[in-house]
Amino acid sequence: MGTIVRAGTYKDLDLDFDRNPASGDLTFKKDDEAVKRSVRNLVLTNFWERPFHPELGSGVYDLLFENMTPLVDRNIQKSIFEVITIFEPRAEVIKIETRPDFDENGYGVNIRFKVLATDTLASISLFLERTR
Repeated sequence: MGTIVRAGTYKDLDLDFDRNPASGDLTFKKDDEAVKRSVRNLVLTNFWERPFHPELGSGVYDLLFENMTPLVDRNIQKSIFEVITIFEPRAEVIKIETRPDFDENGYGVNIRFKVLATDTLASISLFLERTR
């Protein structure tokens, strides 16, 4: 079953809360940048973190407290894939790469996806570490 996505401009509030110098209004993230920000926020959100949406989250921070093994590496990829697939209908995951960094005790993550309305490829890179 495919996801139906309306063509047009994506516009999300910029969570940095920067102001437009000319109008003084808050700025927005548009199109690919809006989807990138949404994917990043979904990956970095824990379960039960958002009020009234306990199901929203990836749970990757819980996995960071496990020993660094290929199974944990795969579970991080799976968690990221699931949260994007379920909660971000504007993106289609192409590939998720994780690299354990034993010296820094974390994982480098690169997520490649297609923005469906514009049919463009986008990617984000994150470093997941035990901070909580």
